[in-house]
Amino acid sequence: MAVLVVADSDNAHLRDSTHKTVTAALKLSSDVDVLVMGHGAKAVADAAAKISGVRKVLLADSAALGHGVAEAQADAVLALAGNYDAILVPATSGGKNFAPRVAAKLDVAPISEIVEVVSADTFVRPIYAGNALETVQSSDAKKVITVRPTAFAAAEEGGSAPVETVGGADAGKTRFVREEMVKSDRPELAAAKIVVSGGRAMGSAEEFQRVIDPLADKLGAAVGASRAAVDAGYAPNDYQVGQTGKVVAPALYIAIGISGAIQHLAGMKDSKIIVAINKDSDAPIFQVADFGLVADYKTAVPELMDALAAAGK
Repeated sequence: MAVLVVADSDNAHLRDSTHKTVTAALKLSSDVDVLVMGHGAKAVADAAAKISGVRKVLLADSAALGHGVAEAQADAVLALAGNYDAILVPATSGGKNFAPRVAAKLDVAPISEIVEVVSADTFVRPIYAGNALETVQSSDAKKVITVRPTAFAAAEEGGSAPVETVGGADAGKTRFVREEMVKSDRPELAAAKIVVSGGRAMGSAEEFQRVIDPLADKLGAAVGASRAAVDAGYAPNDYQVGQTGKVVAPALYIAIGISGAIQHLAGMKDSKIIVAINKDSDAPIFQVADFGLVADYKTAVPELMDALAAAGK
């Protein structure tokens, strides 16, 4: 059984989600190749070649692939699909865009956001906002699967796979217009080791920034937000953590003024340590928190900042 893992990158750096998807792929087969799609992404391919267990790396290079155009990405994967029994894609916003296109062209049912590989044809995935797990068995000869990276450990490095260049792809009738990037000195939310999130209790965008940003900066953390906070305009859309936002599993997740609606819990409950600060003792967030503080964040957060300063942070 041969497996193709589609790498996740920004044309310059290989993201950790690729390593975690390789871990899932190695549970299916020892014959695992990695496809790097991008423009001027040779450094990414070289990084992928160092992942342990990778047989070879395929580099598809074109301008359309560099911009992450889904039509071009799907065509690049389809050009190689005949050589593989399974295609695994990190369940990122980009991966979830082109993977269904690949499945449709191959006339197979996509299997989305798996969290466990049971066997070569059986997988586990969350449903009902993560409140239940569904075991899916597929009879399709070729499988297209998106992998929830937070559910798998990252594959170690130490490999030396060869890198081969394959044909690029164009976007067909789709035209790339522009890209607006949010620049920040903080870690990327989906890959951060520490996340500090704020909720609707902040009351305003100014209060959100006044409370959440300094604590995140002191801890070297990424900033997250509940959907309620995003919908209220307190934080930008790319901060949203939850079922309709980003799924994170940092070593430490600090939830401030977040009640813990089921949609939010679906995006962060796999965090290693969860700390919740909320003045409502009945808030659902305390059901998943490892440490809970029933207090007003206006008092608790300044005290936490003082304690961190005293500890030399």
